Amino acid sequence: MPRPDGRANDQLRPLVLERRANPYAEGSCLIRMGGTLVHCTATVEQGAPPWKKGSGTGWVTAEYAMLPRATMERTDRERRGPGGRTQEIQRLIGRSLRAAMATMAFGEWTIKVDCDVLQADGGTRTASITGGCVALADACAWLSQRAGIPNPFGQLVAAVSVGIIEGEPRLDLAYLEDKDAGVDSNIVMLQPDRFVEVQGTGEHGTFQRAELDRLIDLAHGGIRQLFAAQEAALKG
Repeated sequence: MPRPDGRANDQLRPLVLERRANPYAEGSCLIRMGGTLVHCTATVEQGAPPWKKGSGTGWVTAEYAMLPRATMERTDRERRGPGGRTQEIQRLIGRSLRAAMATMAFGEWTIKVDCDVLQADGGTRTASITGGCVALADACAWLSQRAGIPNPFGQLVAAVSVGIIEGEPRLDLAYLEDKDAGVDSNIVMLQPDRFVEVQGTGEHGTFQRAELDRLIDLAHGGIRQLFAAQEAALKG
């Protein structure tokens, strides 16, 4: 069955990483993956969370939000705090970005990465991780210069969605595929080939070990391309 946008099953959507999209933030990246558009900003603040006070170490955390009309129908703003889905997503983003750090021993500073979805067409959490990593790398470079310390950033981290639709494993699902996927997974990797997180759900059934292996292979191939794009953006 052809994909809605005509891509091959192992093909990423068109990707754009616009580094330093926000002139005010210590690090920023506007990422577009197909119809998904996420604005990622990294803010460096002096001071560590209360539970790290006096430790001499810092922290990296993330927040995620979606504009009311980022989707086909308007959704209300989460004015009373993030809902369950939002909390789960921002915890995933935070875990992934912390994995990219070489060390947390960069003094009592906090780096907050805000991922705001301007337009959603599937893969918003994975795009947030990929774009957020570029923003984090620049924020760490800023902190290194500002505080006179070694750059605490370690390795690139990136993520992509994969799934099985009508028996076909596919890479980087758009919304029309994601909503009907029998199996839906999100894979997060640390360059070059370490796994940070593997999320997989049989949405409308079960799946076999061989299918999971195929999905991981698909994701690995796609994430290698994301690493190359991140490197190009950071060199640019």
